[in-house]
Amino acid sequence: MDLLGWVIFIVALLLSVMLHETGHFVMAKRFGMKCTRYFVGFGPTIWSTWRGETEYGIKALPFGGFVKIIGMHSLDDVEDPADEPRSFRRQPAWQRIVVLCAGSFMHFVLAFLLIAGLALGVGIENDNTTQLGTISACVASNVTALDNGVCSASNQPSPAKQAGLRVGDTITAFDGKPASNWTQLGNAIRAERPGSPATITVLRAGKTLTLHVTLASISGRSGAYLGVAPAAVFQTASPFRAITYAGSAFGQVIVGSAEAVAALPAALPKDFGKGRADTTGGQVTSVVGAAEATGQLVAANLGWQYKVSFVLLLIASLNIFVGAFNMLPLLPLDGGHVAAIIWERIRAWFAHLRGRPDPGMVDMAKLLPVSFSIFMVVMVFGVILIVADIANPLKIVG
Repeated sequence: MDLLGWVIFIVALLLSVMLHETGHFVMAKRFGMKCTRYFVGFGPTIWSTWRGETEYGIKALPFGGFVKIIGMHSLDDVEDPADEPRSFRRQPAWQRIVVLCAGSFMHFVLAFLLIAGLALGVGIENDNTTQLGTISACVASNVTALDNGVCSASNQPSPAKQAGLRVGDTITAFDGKPASNWTQLGNAIRAERPGSPATITVLRAGKTLTLHVTLASISGRSGAYLGVAPAAVFQTASPFRAITYAGSAFGQVIVGSAEAVAALPAALPKDFGKGRADTTGGQVTSVVGAAEATGQLVAANLGWQYKVSFVLLLIASLNIFVGAFNMLPLLPLDGGHVAAIIWERIRAWFAHLRGRPDPGMVDMAKLLPVSFSIFMVVMVFGVILIVADIANPLKIVG
C-alpha cells in the first residue's frame, strides 16, 4: 500500500463530498432558505464559527460532510416557528428540486472539468500504438513475482531482453502478422505456444529490424510470455477536442457504471475468487478498493503522465458515478426526494382538476420503511465490497 496514493484519494473524495454539499448550500441560500450548519466531517466538533445565521465548522471524522437546511420534509421540526416560511418544504417545488439536484450537478461539473483539464494539460493517452515502454528483465517464477516485478538470480532473462528489444521500439509485426495496436499485439503473443520461436519486426530510429525470439511461460499465467509493456504516449488536445473528449468519456462512464451495477449481484460470489476481474460486476470496487488502486499506481514504476491520467480519470469517474447514483428515484437519495416532490405536484394537479384541496406534502413517516430498506441494501453491498477489496483486491498494475 502506498500511503501517498491513499492520501491523494481520500483528500479528493472529501473535496468531492464537500462540493456536493456546497451545491445544496449555495442554491438553498440563493432561494432564501435558512441553512443553520455547514460542516466538514462527522462526529465531535473540532472547530466552528458563526457567520450570520450559519455555523461553519470541522468535525473529527473526515468521512464526508453535511449541510443543515431547516424543514427538509414533513418530519423535520423547525425550532423557531417564525422560521417556517424559510424552511425547505415551504418553497416552490421547482426551487426544492433545483436545491436537491445541485449536489449531483457539482459532481458532474467537477468530473467534466477534470477530464477536459487532463486532455488540455497532460494529454490524451494514445492506446493505438505498439511502442515499447518497458522491457522485463526476467521470466518471473510466478504471477505474484511478475506483478511485483521480482527477479531472482535463478530466473532466465525475458524473451524480449534476449531478443534485443529496446524501450522506444515500435513493433510493426509479430510472427508475420501486422500489429497496429497493443490489444492486437497482446492477443497475438498470448495465442502462441510457450517455447515456440517467433519473429518480431520492429521500427527503431527510422529503420526496420527483424528480431528472433523464443517465447516463455509463467506459472499461473495463460499463454506465451514475451516481457514487454506499452509506452504511455500522451498528446495534448485543443480546447474543442478536450470538450468533446470530456463529453465522450462522461457518457462512457455513465453507460459503464450502469452495466457494472446491473452485473454486480451476479458477480458477488466471484469477488472472493481468482476470477474477480474477469467480469464487469467483479470490477466494481468500494472506496477502499479505489484508494488501494490509487496507491498501486502512485507506487508503480510508471511515467508521471500515466499516473496523473489514471488518478484524475478515477476521481472523475467516481464523481460521475456518485452524481448519477444519487439521482436515482430512491429514498433516501436526493433523487428519491425529487421523485416525492414531483409526486406531490401530480397529486395536487389531480386534486385541482377534481375540485379538491391540495393534499399537501408526502407523509415521510409512511416512506421511512422503504427508505430504511433501500439504505440497508446499499450498506450490505457496500460492506461486501469493502471485505472483498481487503481480502481479494483487484490488481491494476502488473
